[in-house]
Amino acid sequence: MSKARPAGDWIVRAPPTGRLERIEAFFSGHGYEPHRHDTYAIGRTLAGVQSFHYRGGQRHSVPGATIVLHPDEIHDGEAGTEAGFRYRMLYIEPALIQQILGGRALPFIQHGISADPRLFAASELLLRGLDAPLDALEEDDALFDLAHALSAVSAPPRAKQPFDYRAAELAREFIHGSLERSVTLEELERHSGRDRWSLSRDFRLLFGTSPYRYLTMRRLDLVRSLLLQGQSLVGAALLAGFTDQSHMTRHFGKTYGLSPARWLKMRAG
Repeated sequence: MSKARPAGDWIVRAPPTGRLERIEAFFSGHGYEPHRHDTYAIGRTLAGVQSFHYRGGQRHSVPGATIVLHPDEIHDGEAGTEAGFRYRMLYIEPALIQQILGGRALPFIQHGISADPRLFAASELLLRGLDAPLDALEEDDALFDLAHALSAVSAPPRAKQPFDYRAAELAREFIHGSLERSVTLEELERHSGRDRWSLSRDFRLLFGTSPYRYLTMRRLDLVRSLLLQGQSLVGAALLAGFTDQSHMTRHFGKTYGLSPARWLKMRAG
């Protein structure tokens, strides 16, 4: 980025487009506690060594490769050397990938790091400097290329499973309209027309997480937006449908690897 950043740890977020979240960050040592989110996390290390635990092993990312963390997979983050690490990351909802691929099992990249040039090229535009805004049509083209690159590079599914994409999408839409209250699997069954256990399986296959986790993540999205608008932790928690602040804070840490207070502090630079 063109703007100077402070010497300590920091996170900068690109202006939201309504569909994508793009960040650039620097950590001098320990970055994130183990956590998981329901989006793809796709990025690259710009400087230093970015180390993280993922699927039973420790990975080390250096400039030139592409990081692809699958939705709902536990990971952490820390500097691999005393120099710290700087990186950019793009967070993409699996629903966007599904809309492009037409309802297939989510692409899965083994090991969390890929040296495949197709994936590097397809993610280049979306991972360019945050000072450069993305034109709407440019963003659509880049997402199309990235979704198909993920599909081409990913490991083949072990076995094809029948699923109902439309029913899962109807359930997802219902969740978006019900953030402020409790949602039951029985309600999702009635709304989607799919029996609850098949729906629950399909939802995980197509969107990378369970219906409950998806609901929790959308509430946390709202929390972050409210906090950036100056809302208190208590107020943001209640407005987003959590029972209280401690309930929200617990989920926040499990999802982002940071407490809400530390996240806000780093955003302030």
